[in-house]
Amino acid sequence: MSGSGTPQWASGLLPTDTTEDVRAHRADVAVLPIGSFEQHGAFLPLVTDTVIAGTIAAEIAAAHPVLHLPPLTVSCSHEHAAWPGTVSISATTLYAVVRDIADSLHRSGITSLVLVNGHGGNYVLRNVVQESASSSGMRMALFPGSGDWGAARTRAGLETSSHSDMHAGEVETSILLHAHPEVVRPGYETADHLADDRRHLLTLGMPGYTESGVIGRPSLASADKGKELLASLVDSFGEYLSLLSREEAR
Repeated sequence: MSGSGTPQWASGLLPTDTTEDVRAHRADVAVLPIGSFEQHGAFLPLVTDTVIAGTIAAEIAAAHPVLHLPPLTVSCSHEHAAWPGTVSISATTLYAVVRDIADSLHRSGITSLVLVNGHGGNYVLRNVVQESASSSGMRMALFPGSGDWGAARTRAGLETSSHSDMHAGEVETSILLHAHPEVVRPGYETADHLADDRRHLLTLGMPGYTESGVIGRPSLASADKGKELLASLVDSFGEYLSLLSREEAR
């Protein structure tokens, strides 16, 4: 713990800008990390998705002129409800919270909002962004997209396919080993479990395909891979910033 009582992993994820900083930066684009509070096996914390989304957003804010917002920690994790500690809100609630944040930002002069999503189960975020395309208000984007993750996986030399690496696997464990190794507990080296046929995941939830909560190969994770994953995502974000800037100029 830091002297202020803030966990070490959190101290680098929470924005520290003052009102004067925001005025000076004059950012037109805000980034909102959205994670979850759900099981990630026995070796990663419940807050894994939030830490990863927050880490990506913090890296983006260090490289690009954006307003870095604090993360949303609880989202749509219903498929993980069988494991103790998992907490969820409804898709309707998540939709409303994101829309309220977007409306508030728009009133303060921000013209675009990028949702940095760390949890694959937040399907409703696609609809929020989809609807913004036909709105005269806040423009939105969802990041990272599948292409961004694909480029990052290639750059980092990941061995697991994107389909197999579903939960608490090579990607998530690598990012945390690099950015926040203090939260990774022993056991990931022997926790591999594959379940590539998950055709009824929405009906059965995660218990239908894993007893440990893991679907992937965390044993292949490394800090070096995590470093390259983040670097690639920061580079990919530049295209989103350019796109939103062009939309604003119209």
